Amino acid sequence: MKNKEGLQLSNKFVSDVRNIIATSRNIAIRTVDFERVLMYWKLGERIFVEEQQGEERAEYGSYLLRNLATAIEPEFGSGFSYRQLAFCRQFYRTYPIVNAVRSQFNWSQYRLLIQIDNGDKREYYEQEALHNGWTGRELERQINSGLYERLLLSNDKQSVLEVARRERIPENPAEIIKDPMVLEFLGLQRDSSYYEKDLESALINNLQAFLLELGNGFSFVARQKRILLEDDEFFVDLVFYNRLLRCFVIIEIKTHKLTHEDMGQLQMYVNYYDRKEKLPDENPTIGILLCADKNDAIVKYTLPENNMTIMASKYQLYLPSEKQLLTELRRELKNY
Repeated sequence: MKNKEGLQLSNKFVSDVRNIIATSRNIAIRTVDFERVLMYWKLGERIFVEEQQGEERAEYGSYLLRNLATAIEPEFGSGFSYRQLAFCRQFYRTYPIVNAVRSQFNWSQYRLLIQIDNGDKREYYEQEALHNGWTGRELERQINSGLYERLLLSNDKQSVLEVARRERIPENPAEIIKDPMVLEFLGLQRDSSYYEKDLESALINNLQAFLLELGNGFSFVARQKRILLEDDEFFVDLVFYNRLLRCFVIIEIKTHKLTHEDMGQLQMYVNYYDRKEKLPDENPTIGILLCADKNDAIVKYTLPENNMTIMASKYQLYLPSEKQLLTELRRELKNY
């Protein structure tokens, strides 16, 4: 690159300057975001202290906030409305120790977290958002998709929290892989008729969102991976690698209800990867059959009793309701 005088500028020099500017801007934005978070925390603290000097009744708190909003919103704007001030009070009551407020989160993320009443559930999302660098939109998606509840369908609460806190590394697929998987980001209608290749293409076109749904440690390896067994060709739909479980993860997509033939096909692919692709120090390959519907009894009796590598996960093309998640959780607890 040359300037007006014809001086040659190296690409590295220009790149370094751009990185310095971009990094400084990002730091400045994060600093401003955190100051905003601290401002709302201090407002919440002051409101709470003022409330304690008055009557300890819900009507008094509501009266105080509405009058405060009337006094300051015309001057400072909608960021200080009654609803926003109520969030400030809730923020302080949820995080009464200012040192526990994380600089990595902005106000939008804290607004999502403080609306979670269950302490364990809130801690799970806080830890996952922190370690995975979730944006506010990603955090909202994971909460709305019931990620925490779906993991509890096949794990106990303590193990879920230990993995989120990074106190231990996941030891089996069920600690990471979810059933059901929620694929609402594909934008497909649940009553539409489509082929497996259409669903596969949609997943690849939304790979970042799919990796978010898959969970921690996944990286994409291949699509329609060709396997040649003597003169017969086979194609594995999707191949991933999970660095936490230290193994390949094969995903086969079926837009129909699971059959034992589907399980047998997936088992063949898993065996092939274990014998031909897996390194000696890696763990056995995991196979996931992503299907429109499944019969748990077929899964149970098709696979060996000690099976730890083949899983069937039902997919759904819409976000689950809280009622659906609670129903599933109660059903699993009853079976347990």
